[in-house]
Amino acid sequence: LKPADGEKGVREFILSAVEKAGPNPCPPIIVGVGIGGTSISVPSCPNLPDAAGGSQHPDPDYAAMERELLDEINRMDIGPAGLGGRTTALAVHIETYPTHIAGLPVAVNVGCHVTRHAQAVL
Repeated sequence: LKPADGEKGVREFILSAVEKAGPNPCPPIIVGVGIGGTSISVPSCPNLPDAAGGSQHPDPDYAAMERELLDEINRMDIGPAGLGGRTTALAVHIETYPTHIAGLPVAVNVGCHVTRHAQAVL
């Protein structure tokens, strides 16, 4: 993005990415967002911690953004398995990195069905 796009541009980019993905990742999804870094490093940055154990961003402004984006995504009515409903995403996690003032790299990683599995050996 252009730095002038600011927070509004970042939000629109994230919401657009989720909307374009639609039902393809088999919701409910977990959305990882990387902001900053470089255009080469940021796509590999978004971490997808599990929704239950994942933590909010330590900066209260980004933590609020995570909550607001989650609400907006869940209002898209994509729903579980793309069949409509209020639970399109379980969590939104944002990671931020220092970046050059001339750019605003943003990456969105949509965690699909495969990221919701766990195994235990007893």
